[in-house]
Amino acid sequence: MSKINEQERLFELSKYERELWEQGCSVCGMDEVGRGPLAGPVVTCCVIMPRDGLIEGVNDSKKLSEKKRELLYDRIMNSAVAVGFGVCDEKVIDEINILNATKRAFREAYFDMGVSADAALIDAVKGLDIPCRKIPIIHGDALSYSIACASILAKVRRDRFMAEMDEIYPGYSFKKNKGYGTKDHIDAIRELGPCPIHRKSFIGNFIK
Repeated sequence: MSKINEQERLFELSKYERELWEQGCSVCGMDEVGRGPLAGPVVTCCVIMPRDGLIEGVNDSKKLSEKKRELLYDRIMNSAVAVGFGVCDEKVIDEINILNATKRAFREAYFDMGVSADAALIDAVKGLDIPCRKIPIIHGDALSYSIACASILAKVRRDRFMAEMDEIYPGYSFKKNKGYGTKDHIDAIRELGPCPIHRKSFIGNFIK
């Protein structure tokens, strides 16, 4: 992709932000990673990006290679006006369910930024308890620059954690599957039983 085409793509990707910026609003993007896995936490990120200097390559984290995400993680962290993360582990997920745990992690990420925003662009989730205007966008990580940045940060942060868990709990291939329900992962649960970071409310069908 040429530099001109990339700038055009980023211009389109930032249309929600530009509309709010033109109203004089400060804007944060919010996304989560880890609602579906059988193990590990749900991780959220809230990030305020500067209006100028859009970072080339930013996109929905699911469309990027691991190497590209790692590279963009550092660029986004270095460029961001403010960043916050939220984490709810498997115990909280089992206790209050994944949707409520995700909402709690979103609230944690917002306040972890340490600054306020006028508006939050959020990937799909509604009903967040945060003190600003909330704008849920379905498939927001593919449609909003700020949400895409948040998706990359949350994805890299969670993937790094799961790689660490692979060292502590070998046999489940957490570094490879990141806790998602792949065949190899499910087979390992059946053979080895669950480990401490498995979500009991998610794995009932795979253990006796």
